Amino acid sequence: MGGADKVIRLVVAAVLVGLYFSGTIIGTVGIIGLVVAAVFALTSFVSICPLYTLFGISTCPRTATK
Repeated sequence: MGGADKVIRLVVAAVLVGLYFSGTIIGTVGIIGLVVAAVFALTSFVSICPLYTLFGISTCPRTATK
């Protein structure tokens, strides 16, 4: 997972948590938002997205081979 992908996921997670605790999203939608935020934060910290591996997607920049 690339650096930009990690930052975007963490920002989205922070926004979702902020919306939940400000009362903007509540109920089932709020709980789903918190779960999505937790998944985004976790995948950012471990640098692996299970869906990316399932579909063969990589946002990590390739290093030049010598």
